[in-house]
Amino acid sequence: MRFLARTFGEAIAAFGPKIELGAPAELARGGSCSHARRRSVKRPIYLDHQATTPVDPRVLEAMLPYFTEHFGNAASKAHAFGWAAEGAVAEARERIARAIGAEEPSEIIFTSGATESNNLALRGAALAYARNGGGSRGHLIVTAIEHRAVLDPCAALEREGFEVSYVPVPKNGVLEPAQIEEAFRDNTLLVSVMAANNEIGTLQPIAETAALCRARNVLFHTDAAQALGQLPLAVHRDDIDLASLSAHKFYGPKGVGALYVRRVSRQVRLVPQLLGGGHELGLRSGTLNVPGIVGMGVAAELAVRELEAVNAQQLRLRELLWQRLVATIPAISLNGDSERRLSGNLNLLIPGVRADKLMLALPLLALASGSACSSLTGVPSHVLRALGLGEEAAACSIRIGMGRNTTEEEVLLSADRLEAAVARLRGRAQTP
Repeated sequence: MRFLARTFGEAIAAFGPKIELGAPAELARGGSCSHARRRSVKRPIYLDHQATTPVDPRVLEAMLPYFTEHFGNAASKAHAFGWAAEGAVAEARERIARAIGAEEPSEIIFTSGATESNNLALRGAALAYARNGGGSRGHLIVTAIEHRAVLDPCAALEREGFEVSYVPVPKNGVLEPAQIEEAFRDNTLLVSVMAANNEIGTLQPIAETAALCRARNVLFHTDAAQALGQLPLAVHRDDIDLASLSAHKFYGPKGVGALYVRRVSRQVRLVPQLLGGGHELGLRSGTLNVPGIVGMGVAAELAVRELEAVNAQQLRLRELLWQRLVATIPAISLNGDSERRLSGNLNLLIPGVRADKLMLALPLLALASGSACSSLTGVPSHVLRALGLGEEAAACSIRIGMGRNTTEEEVLLSADRLEAAVARLRGRAQTP
């Protein structure tokens, strides 16, 4: 099969001839994809930045010495190799704490990524604050559009005697804080609301929801995997108790993340989910990924420093692409709020064109039909279904995620390719 190509080059060759870009003057005239843009593109245009981002060269440069020259174990306290690693981890902890507005570096607990951070936050807090005796062990509130890394731990907690309320969202995908307020119970332990949705890009009222929780002495957690580098984060100021991060979402390496655990003004208790060694203040045992942690620290600092410029660029390109697609693809519509969304995100419903067929027809565009994790199951997006879309409409939706390196030339070429592929697929569907 064509999908079994062993290398990237083989995969591209299997999908057909190389397509090249045209000159800027031809782009300005809005010429056809077939001849006007033929010069330099020899690999797919990457439009899936909500799934992952490329490692920034500055991040990689900072990481490299910790694979070779400074390879010590950060838990080795008896020699210089361990001290160097420990110092590098401490510096990264400080960088990340500053990036998210934490009060103390000790509030940053390193993990393997946001999935582990979410599990530690949800399961760790639920078990730490669980009620003993008969009946429910406690109540949690989450939204229906959370990532599976939140929903699946909640399902497991339900099997262990906890109650979970899955709060719906309006059609625009933006939670109303009053919906959380209505869901509170006397035994509510924790509320979890993601800062930015990974599929439809919608931004949630985190500070307002956290304030409701603080007034009731309920813990508030946010899955902020999509937020760092896209939104200003101020976890201490906004009364956030727990926040999950993943480096590969903001141009850092894969396999490393962090959990912010509030320690100033309120000591949040967690039951550790990984045992064996007592690393990370006893909350997360295991040898630290020093190169990855170093990279995460640098990536976090860069993400905050360049946030405004990156958002302005992504927003400009997003609007350019959206206007081109609206003008050329009949009946196309946007899933999620048009304003309160990530600057580089578009989630598009294209009636009559299933996303799986569209992506097969566009091998030189890297797109997605939902989250990278959910795509493993092959079922329609639970996020789109939560917005009220039927199964067919959800199956006809695609996600486009632009990043800091996306260019205008790539956006214009992508618009041409999408228009042509949709027209071709709709033509086939109408042919007897």
